[in-house]
Amino acid sequence: MTIREEIEAREDAALAAWGARSAASKGRVRSESPDELRTAFQRDRDRIVHCKAFRRLKGKTQVFLSPEGDHYRTRLTHTLEVAQISRTIARALKLNEDLVEAIALGHDLGHTPFGHAGESTIAKLLPGGFHHSVQSLRVVEVLEYSGKGLNLTAEVRDGIRTHSKGLERLSDARERHPAPTLEAEVVRVCDSVAYANHDLEDAVRSGLLKAADLPRAVIDTLGETHAGRINTIVKDIVHTSAGSSRIVMTTRIEKGLEELRGFLVERLYEAPPIREAFDRARQVLERLWVFYAAHPEILPPDEAGAEPLQRVCDYVAGMTDQYALAQFERHLMPHPWAEED
Repeated sequence: MTIREEIEAREDAALAAWGARSAASKGRVRSESPDELRTAFQRDRDRIVHCKAFRRLKGKTQVFLSPEGDHYRTRLTHTLEVAQISRTIARALKLNEDLVEAIALGHDLGHTPFGHAGESTIAKLLPGGFHHSVQSLRVVEVLEYSGKGLNLTAEVRDGIRTHSKGLERLSDARERHPAPTLEAEVVRVCDSVAYANHDLEDAVRSGLLKAADLPRAVIDTLGETHAGRINTIVKDIVHTSAGSSRIVMTTRIEKGLEELRGFLVERLYEAPPIREAFDRARQVLERLWVFYAAHPEILPPDEAGAEPLQRVCDYVAGMTDQYALAQFERHLMPHPWAEED
C-alpha cells in the first residue's frame, strides 16, 4: 500500500458520509497516473500554490489600492484567511480539508487588478461580460502552463466556479445555486466571513471608519473584535451544521453577518475616497484595454487560441495593480524628448 492509499483509507474511515473522498474523485480532463505520496486533492492544492497566478495575488487590491502601510490585506492574504477559516470548519465537520484548501487557494486566481473596480470595468468592456470566478476557472483550465492549464480535478474546478455568491444572502445562494460539494459550500461561506471581517479591520486601520461606527446590533450579535466575530460565526456554523449534509448557520448569526456586509457596502465600499480611487483605476484599465485592442502585437504570445478581445482580457485581468500602473505609464503617458548630441 502506498502512502497515498493509506491517506485515502484514513479519509474513508474518518470523514462524514457526505464528505468528498479523494479516491472517488470524478477525475481530471487529462488522465494522469496517481501520485505515490499525495491524494488527488493534495496535488491540486500544490499545483495552485506553485502557479504564477497565485503569486500575482500578492500585488492585487482587496479594498485599498496600492496601500502604503504593511498591514492592509491583499488578494493573497484574503485567500489565505479564507483557506484557514475553511479548514477549521471542514475539520470540525469531518469534511475533506485538502479539497477545501485547494478550492480556497484557487478561488480568486482570476481576479482583476484594483479589486471589484477592475472587475466591473472589464465586465463592461468584454462582450458577454466578465466575472472573476469564470476567469479563475479559465486560469486553471487554460492559461497556466503555457495554455495547458493545471489539469485539476473536477471537484476543485467546480468549487472554484461556484465559490462566489455576489450580494445574495448565504441561505439564498445555497438554495438557488447549490454547491457541487459541501467542501465547496464551506469555501463560499468562508469567503464572505473572511472579507466582511478583514475589510472592516482595514477600514478602521485606514481611519475611514472607527470601531464605534459599527452598528450596535452587529456588535451584540457577532462581537466587538475581529477575532471574536470570526469565532462567533465559525462556532455557529459548526454547531448548526454538525450531523447534517448542509452548511448552515442560525438565523440570528446570518442576519448579523448580512448587517455587517450591508454596513460595509454603505460606509466603506461607497465611501468617497474609495470611490475616487476606484474611478481613477477604471480609467487606467479602460485606456489600457483600448490600447492593447489596437496593438495586439504587444500582447504576450497567444498560447490558448483565444479571440482578440479575450486575449486582451486575459492579459489585463492578470495584471497586478503596480504592473497595470507601470504599463499605463509606459504606453500612455507622454515622455520627454532627449536632445541629440
